[in-house]
Amino acid sequence: MTTPPALLLVGHGTRDDDGAEAFRSFVRELGERNPHIPVAGGFIELSPPPLTDAVAELAERGVRHYAAVPLMLVSAGHAKGDIPAALAREKERHPGTSYAYGRPLGPHPALLSVLERRLDEALGGGARTPADRADTTVLLVGRGSTDPDANAEVYKAARLLWEGRGYAGVETAFVSLAAPDVPSGLDRCRALGAKRIVVLPYFLFTGILPERVKLQTRGWADANPEVEVRSADVIGPTDELAGLVLRRYEEAIEGDIRMNCDSCVYRVALPGFEDKVGMPQQPHYHPDDSGDGGHHHHHHGGHAHAH
Repeated sequence: MTTPPALLLVGHGTRDDDGAEAFRSFVRELGERNPHIPVAGGFIELSPPPLTDAVAELAERGVRHYAAVPLMLVSAGHAKGDIPAALAREKERHPGTSYAYGRPLGPHPALLSVLERRLDEALGGGARTPADRADTTVLLVGRGSTDPDANAEVYKAARLLWEGRGYAGVETAFVSLAAPDVPSGLDRCRALGAKRIVVLPYFLFTGILPERVKLQTRGWADANPEVEVRSADVIGPTDELAGLVLRRYEEAIEGDIRMNCDSCVYRVALPGFEDKVGMPQQPHYHPDDSGDGGHHHHHHGGHAHAH
């Protein structure tokens, strides 16, 4: 029996020991859960083990082919540039190895449901009433990047979190490199009339930046006692995250990386749009169509087949 391709997890790296350990223990746990797949993980910078050690470890285990999955919510400079460059270098170092490159994790419905759970926990857990949500404005705080596309992805996650879940609103802020920063994001929520704000870090694991979000939130809350402010937890090493990483691994090996389908209402049961899943897609009738039916297909016309 041939060994399936290995799974190589790639992290950002952090100066925070707990954050680095959270990544390492998640990698170990994925390996234990999937004993038939060789699993390793390494960082681009800042914390051990470096990516090069993780690849060397796989090579020593006789791995020839692997799928590299960036353990990142958003595709910024790391996922777009640094990781592909690092992987190309490793291919030179280990002749005869080949790899497929997976896509970043978010915004995926599995993670949106974890974010929703974190919000409920911050509101006090248990059976919340719809009124609690209707009175709650969420501030989703991303890492922040010099890449506008990466920042736009955080806005996309915020919008998808807002859809169908009954919150008063979901605003967006960033902890570094991009505006609005956390205090400005909180000011914005207050200006919109928020009475209760939950600050929700859009991060996988704890680290320097999520801790900074908490600190800045506390500082703003102290200065604005008339607004109720709560901090939610990071996503963490949940079952949903483990399952999603495996899906990204399978996609990468099967070469099945398509247009954005994770949050497509025709494929995924998004709150309030459940009836659209699997719905046959009709091409739009276009008055200029000659009637031969073959030419003017709307984007979603081919969508059902793209999956």
